[in-house]
Amino acid sequence: MKLAEGPVLTSGGLDDPFLPKLTQAINRATSIEMSVSFIQRSGLDLIFDALSDALERDASISIVTSDYLLITDPVALRHLMILQSRGAKTKIFTCNSNQSFHMKSYIFVQQQTGLADIGSAFIGSNNISKAAFTHAFEWCLRHDLLPNQDPKEFNHIRQQFLNIFNHSQAIDLSDTFINDYAQKRKLCKPPLAIVHETEPEEPVPNSAQAEALIALADTRLAKQSKGLVVLATGMGKTWLAAFDVLQFNAKKVLFVAHREEILIQAERTFRTLLPQSTTGHFNAKTKVIDADIVFASIQTLGKPEYLNKLDQAHFDYVIVDEFHHAGAVSYRLLLNHFTPQFLLGLTATPERTDQADILSLCDNNLVFERNIIDGIESGILVPFHYQGIKDETVDYRELPWRNGKFDPQQLMNLFATQKRAKHVFGHWKTHKQQRTLAFCVSKAHADFMAQCFSARGIKAVSVHSGSEVRRGEALSQLNSGEIEVIFSVDLFNEGTDLPSIDTILILRPTESKILFLQQLGRGLRTSPETNKTFVSVIDFIGNHISFLNRPMALLQAANANEAIKRLNNPEIDSKCLINIDPELVDFWQQLKLDYTKADQQYQLLKDDLGHRPTATEFYHSGYVWSKMTKQNDSWFELVLSQEREDKTLLALTPYLPFLSRGVEKTTMTKCFKAILLEAFVELDGLNHPPTIEAVCIKSWQVFKRYPKLWTQDVKTDLQHIDVHSPKWRKYWLDNPITFLCKQDKSDTQSWFVVQENRLHANVDVKVDDIEVMSTAMSELSELLLARYSQRQSASTLTPISKTVQSNVVTLPIEVSRDEQASLSYYPDLKIACGHFKTGTDDNSETLTLNSTFSKLDPSIFFVAPASGDSMNGGKNPIENGNLLLLERITAINAGSITGKIMAIEIQDDAGNNQYLLRKVSKLTNGQYQLNAHNPAYSPILANDSMQTFARLKQVLNASDFVK
Repeated sequence: MKLAEGPVLTSGGLDDPFLPKLTQAINRATSIEMSVSFIQRSGLDLIFDALSDALERDASISIVTSDYLLITDPVALRHLMILQSRGAKTKIFTCNSNQSFHMKSYIFVQQQTGLADIGSAFIGSNNISKAAFTHAFEWCLRHDLLPNQDPKEFNHIRQQFLNIFNHSQAIDLSDTFINDYAQKRKLCKPPLAIVHETEPEEPVPNSAQAEALIALADTRLAKQSKGLVVLATGMGKTWLAAFDVLQFNAKKVLFVAHREEILIQAERTFRTLLPQSTTGHFNAKTKVIDADIVFASIQTLGKPEYLNKLDQAHFDYVIVDEFHHAGAVSYRLLLNHFTPQFLLGLTATPERTDQADILSLCDNNLVFERNIIDGIESGILVPFHYQGIKDETVDYRELPWRNGKFDPQQLMNLFATQKRAKHVFGHWKTHKQQRTLAFCVSKAHADFMAQCFSARGIKAVSVHSGSEVRRGEALSQLNSGEIEVIFSVDLFNEGTDLPSIDTILILRPTESKILFLQQLGRGLRTSPETNKTFVSVIDFIGNHISFLNRPMALLQAANANEAIKRLNNPEIDSKCLINIDPELVDFWQQLKLDYTKADQQYQLLKDDLGHRPTATEFYHSGYVWSKMTKQNDSWFELVLSQEREDKTLLALTPYLPFLSRGVEKTTMTKCFKAILLEAFVELDGLNHPPTIEAVCIKSWQVFKRYPKLWTQDVKTDLQHIDVHSPKWRKYWLDNPITFLCKQDKSDTQSWFVVQENRLHANVDVKVDDIEVMSTAMSELSELLLARYSQRQSASTLTPISKTVQSNVVTLPIEVSRDEQASLSYYPDLKIACGHFKTGTDDNSETLTLNSTFSKLDPSIFFVAPASGDSMNGGKNPIENGNLLLLERITAINAGSITGKIMAIEIQDDAGNNQYLLRKVSKLTNGQYQLNAHNPAYSPILANDSMQTFARLKQVLNASDFVK
């Protein structure tokens, strides 16, 4: 076996490029030695993942390049530092007037246990650049070391490399050298044409990132210290974080993720945008904490033994990627420990149901959201053509279904059959494009499918942790067209950029919408190299309710019934296509579910999320809370009825009255009790009843995490008071503490008491039950805050001080922050419509919006509240009282109304005018239909008596307004 295949001479050009042979050798080697005159970012990007994978399997890497003619890209050197930090040896040969550097050699060795080493040495004209690797005419001769062959010549080549690597002019690569080199390079324009390169363009935010940056700056103006940003896969979450760190001018940054690939990719992004910042890693192997930007594995940093050694204010900016994982214990420990000036949560999670629990970790502050359809409409993502194929060879109803999953071994037995493989192959041939990524249920399934496709003449490989073909090698071969299909299990779910993928083949059930959208997202990225116009998604769907997460995700439906309803008339971007087998639609129609039962909603939500829903997640799922309490009395009564085998949760049984009456149903006219309960739990109050002084201080600290609520609910003269002030102590004691300890008329006791200047829960909790009780109380306090925040956002505006100055630095994109916008406010749509008919301004007043809206024309845009609950449902519910930004329809801006939410004047049977907010769709017969988000309201067919007079632009938040 050779480390590289093919003729010994690689001649370059499009017919014989160097890259495939190079990546093949990298992926097979245990020792890698490279010496090149120049390194360009374009070339290093092509082999970076392969080199990173080599380090992961403990291969040794030595790389030496030079400063000859200042051609080497400083950013490429910074990316080499990432490899160096993970074990690679990197040097720079410093040239002088007497000594230039023209080396171009790539040496690979594979040590074989019990056998002689094998190797390949490429020596020629190829520097590390995209041109030299892919299309330039560059000659490169390969010398192989084979078993039973005299190694003298090969060893001579290696020795000469060592001589260069250890030369006195070859120095260790460092940030200090790179900074000096970059400065020198700025003063002397290098002759990049020599290597067929131009200076890379400075990265700039895309349209969604630019909007998000404004929203992030504004949320900090509103004194928010935490925020969640939702950006669909492929829209640039990591780049957004880097741009915002630049905008915030953060000095100490922590970036946290759960997978090494995500951290490495993030470091490359930050190294590119913030070249002067030092970076470090905190993981099982390395514990660097004093770098400007620390990239940390949550599995390591999330442990108390490390957190407790770090100052809470060590970082001024913390980023948590893939924030939908943040409900895990390790994340919560980290989030509770650090007190940065700003915390940014990033996720691609599309639904409020999925966000509900994690949103509470960001103080219920959803800063910005753009989903897949938004990305497609803006051109950031490519459209999808979705084919939902009936998985006719498997009867999923016969398979055991537990905790939202099928039995994996039984799935494997049914999936690894020639009959199913033939069914899959036929549909793949019909709908495929050039490069396919397939998701399988297991390693054995991936191997089986690769064998089946190969037997049919298709070049296919399986890639997983134990496969012969490494991930980097497979991707390189897929990009170059050497193979057509990669069958994988989960190596490509998260943190991997695969822009050339144009076909997604899903051969397995997915446990949640999150996982499904991650898999879909692997093919949505644009690809300038291949110019793909869409991604083909071929999904095999079974006869089981769990597969409804597909249409729920694609159609942005809040529940299964809504998804079934939308299948008949899907409203998606015109460039997208959804085609689902009619038999599947008929099957789902028969499964229409009774959403009046809380236990059924609970189980469906549990299956979709992949874990027991929290109270906040259930609340945001759209189920009416009062219906749940009528059926179950309290939240944890419902939980215990559904989790009969969970011994930890069952320990809550004797404490249900306390949790229900003392916490969940405590009356609140302000948010004070919820804040107090959260503070009590954080002080470990069940275990050690805190002093009143400690409760007041902790409550102040907790309250400050919710600046909107603080401004809204705390008396104005106390909003700037010191935490240790006697006035604050008296205020907090007189208000929530006293009222929390009062006995309600319907109760036989008070649920909290003050004894000897300490706050006690008036319930006897066994020592073994304290942890689960504290967790339950915390879950309910988050629910109270979520319900209160949502209630207030529908009726109350939180003013933002005009005196606060934005700490926004200049970005390489024009972001307007000129003036505020003053718009007319009408108390209802009827009055607004009347104004536009008569031109009078009766019953109107003026509201001032922040600089985000400064370019709005006040003669066209206005504000009015939503009335009723007809639009309270779906992905973006509009609740009674929400303030709406609307655009008056004129002859100039009429445009298309299909797919838009419109304000409509409609005449009822009695001749009276009604004013509705509805989403407009166009039926196949050309007629328009008015649709409510709330499934309780039936669609209305449009007629000539109906008139659209405004279109909804957005639901306004409190932070959108100023005094």
